[in-house]
Amino acid sequence: MAGEPVVLVVEDEPAQREVLAYNIRAEGFDVMTAAAGDEALVAVRETPPDVIVLDWMLPHVSGIEVCRQLKMGAETARIPIIMLSARSEETDKVRGLETGADDYVTKPYSVAELLARLRTQLRRVRPATVGERLEYEDILVDLAEHRVFRADVPLTLGPTEFRLLTALMERPGRVWSREQLLDRVWGRDIYVDSRTVDVHVGRLRKALRASDAGDPIRTVRGAGYALG
Repeated sequence: MAGEPVVLVVEDEPAQREVLAYNIRAEGFDVMTAAAGDEALVAVRETPPDVIVLDWMLPHVSGIEVCRQLKMGAETARIPIIMLSARSEETDKVRGLETGADDYVTKPYSVAELLARLRTQLRRVRPATVGERLEYEDILVDLAEHRVFRADVPLTLGPTEFRLLTALMERPGRVWSREQLLDRVWGRDIYVDSRTVDVHVGRLRKALRASDAGDPIRTVRGAGYALG
């Protein structure tokens, strides 16, 4: 299914990495994995995930350093990070959170608890994944009923335009490149020409203007599209 949340699991112990990846995939999420800190930094910059599950003790670059670097980056600062650590001391937990980690889970942990915390972070950054309503100015997307309203007027959108609008509404103001929208709306395993994005943005704009309202989608020359 296109647009599934992407979780990066960074764990140097192969057995734990595979168990985590298996259970997260079973929840319906896409999973990327990395076995070292430097590998994780490269993976995030090439394909930014929605959430990162990050082990503290990693070879080459520690989890704390990975967290620090990502939280300092303009493009990566908003990605939620769940830190995993065998360190249960309060000072270690405080250090992890002060470095920018959004949550801290002490080993050994239950997979069910970790998945619950993962869903909590996803609810913050991608509310569409948990079937909620999205609102931006006078636009309302009811994800459970698959309906769109503008100024209380129901709009008719095709399935691709619906997914495109959902992606834009999850992060108002963010500029999405055509390649990022292709990954989010069509999926990573499907080849679609980037110009197809322009066609569907045009159709979405037409649908959103059907209620005689203005165009809420901004074209950023050389970069992509943003809502608002």
